[in-house]
Amino acid sequence: MPIDTIAPDLEGASLRIGIVQARFNDWAGQGLAAACLAQLSELGVDEDDITHVTVPGSLEIPMALARLAQTDDYDALIAIGCVIRGETYHFEVVANESARGVTQVAIQYNVPIANAILTTEDEEQARARLEEKGRDAARVAVEMANLMWALGEDGETDADE
Repeated sequence: MPIDTIAPDLEGASLRIGIVQARFNDWAGQGLAAACLAQLSELGVDEDDITHVTVPGSLEIPMALARLAQTDDYDALIAIGCVIRGETYHFEVVANESARGVTQVAIQYNVPIANAILTTEDEEQARARLEEKGRDAARVAVEMANLMWALGEDGETDADE
């Protein structure tokens, strides 16, 4: 019996995407969002099918993601933010708790979430990663949305139908 393989699907047409962007380190959020939105467009996601909201900081991202996920209106969500290490333990708290919250929302609401919350040592590292991380988040969101559709609610693929 052959292995049932589901190939990656980066076709974004008809997908509904929600983006939650932190305003803290706004220059980074703006750069990530611009790259992400450009890639979503290249993948065929219509701008009318994108909801883009902002929140004060990365710790607030999971709550807004949860609200979007509750609506069942989105095929995938994207978290955008930037946490840069400072001189205190606060970096670890924000980095760890925002990541935990994003993962918790994805599991609780069974919706794919691409995590594009940068966690870097300094501004230079953040600037070097903005473009690729933003574009990667768009690709992850589209691929995972399509994978969830392919797997179906019952865990079966559409390939056998």
